[in-house]
Amino acid sequence: MSRFAARDLECIRDDRTLFSGLHFDLGAGQALVLEGRNGSGKTSLLRILCGIRLPEAGKVLWDGEDIFKLGAEYHQHIAYLGHKDGNKLDLTPGENLRMAKGLGKARDDLDLETALDQVGLYGFEDVPTRNLSAGQQRRLAIARLLITDAILWILDEPFTSLDRQGIAVVEKLFDQHLAKGGMAALTTHHRINLQVTQALRINLSA
Repeated sequence: MSRFAARDLECIRDDRTLFSGLHFDLGAGQALVLEGRNGSGKTSLLRILCGIRLPEAGKVLWDGEDIFKLGAEYHQHIAYLGHKDGNKLDLTPGENLRMAKGLGKARDDLDLETALDQVGLYGFEDVPTRNLSAGQQRRLAIARLLITDAILWILDEPFTSLDRQGIAVVEKLFDQHLAKGGMAALTTHHRINLQVTQALRINLSA
């Protein structure tokens, strides 16, 4: 089973140390929840965990190997969702998922219609994405995660624009991902309720 870890991570922005000496260990079925006030370094940490920003010190490890040395081998195991949904507005939800499926390693056991149904977008597969509400567009972004074969989901405020029902749907999908041996690292201002495991929480403002 894969392991995801950080050792003595340090991040500096604008001559200000956001965090230092940061450690964690994550295994199959576990989630890392990053908390803290605005500007505390949550998004910067996620960018380091994705391998798109170098830390000032320390290492991020995948199965004991530095992710920056693994490069593409590491990236095939992760899926990232940032503040922006990343949907192509001129395409339909069905077309967005087909494009996402073609760009990455996709699951063989989940078709696009089922993925849309799981996020509450059944019947919207042919509607232009720009005509969807903000919450529906966020659900579509979550559906893109579902069709990937990524073990590790890295998510920056995944509950943005979702109503209470949408939050419950996404929490259920997270639980299913973790129950299958997946992992997640996320920031959120919402108190996430996971049934499968106790989340490891790190407060960067502490």
